[in-house]
Amino acid sequence: MHIMVIGAAGMVGQKLLSRIVADGGLGGKAVEKLTLVDVFNPKAPAAFTGTVTALEADLSLPGTAETLIASRPDVIFHLAAIVSGEAELDFEKGYRINLDGTRYLFDAIRLANGEDGYKPRLVFTSSIAVFGAPLPFPIGDEYHTTPLTSYGTQKAICELLLSDYSRRGFFDGIGIRLPTVCIRPGKPNKAASGFFSNILREPLVGKEAVLPVSEDVRHWHTSPRSAVGFLLHGATIDLDRVGPRRNLSMPGLSATVGEQIEALRRIAGEKAVALIRRVPDENIMNMVAGWAPGFDATRATGLGFTAETSFDEIIRVHIEDELGGGR
Repeated sequence: MHIMVIGAAGMVGQKLLSRIVADGGLGGKAVEKLTLVDVFNPKAPAAFTGTVTALEADLSLPGTAETLIASRPDVIFHLAAIVSGEAELDFEKGYRINLDGTRYLFDAIRLANGEDGYKPRLVFTSSIAVFGAPLPFPIGDEYHTTPLTSYGTQKAICELLLSDYSRRGFFDGIGIRLPTVCIRPGKPNKAASGFFSNILREPLVGKEAVLPVSEDVRHWHTSPRSAVGFLLHGATIDLDRVGPRRNLSMPGLSATVGEQIEALRRIAGEKAVALIRRVPDENIMNMVAGWAPGFDATRATGLGFTAETSFDEIIRVHIEDELGGGR
């Protein structure tokens, strides 16, 4: 099997690759080749013994997608995007990377399908940002997408394209609406949601963290480990079970910021909680006000997607995977 990961240098991409190598393949099939694509330095896990092609490439540049698809990967994980805060600050860049790059990829596959019947499995990372206020709680599978950010709008458009290209038989696509991934390892990024991870990750290692919103803010979360599990299940699930509605809201955990902090207190104590510094940020508060508080992800759970059920569990996953030498 030949797997391509676009956005392979990112946190989720690296964890996905490590999991594929650790599992010895995908869906019971051996992986002989990896094609890794990112704008900067994509790398395969050292333990992978097959063929690796690592490409520094920008999918939003005309011609790039056709070059990538020429190698005819069996499964494509499309993870590449700029994050919510950056897409909001730079309108043109957001649409160029998040929408145009995806459309170029979809069209390159469509043209290859017309040439020789090439039809890969395509797993697209969408986002719960496709939903915008006013929102019910929980948000059901039948609720309409009404994004209130440029990032959410870009993801919603790509979801429609994925469904239509799949309907037309150009590829077998599935859209995975990721909850906010928490706790993200590494350094803070430009995602407006980054504080959800920061207020846990930094105190766990004795560092100060800034909380820009009130503790009653409620949001939908999952761990990096579960996010990778979503992608792997999406790559192997029988899509006849999914049907024509190819974009799925993933299961997760609905929690307030205050509940996050209480979980941190139970696991790491008062000393860790004392490192959280309240610094209100009106811009972030305005963005968060329109975000999804939680979902009734009945379709996804019925199809076998699973996630954590408590924030204590999410924190322990982070400690195992990032601080304690876990898998």
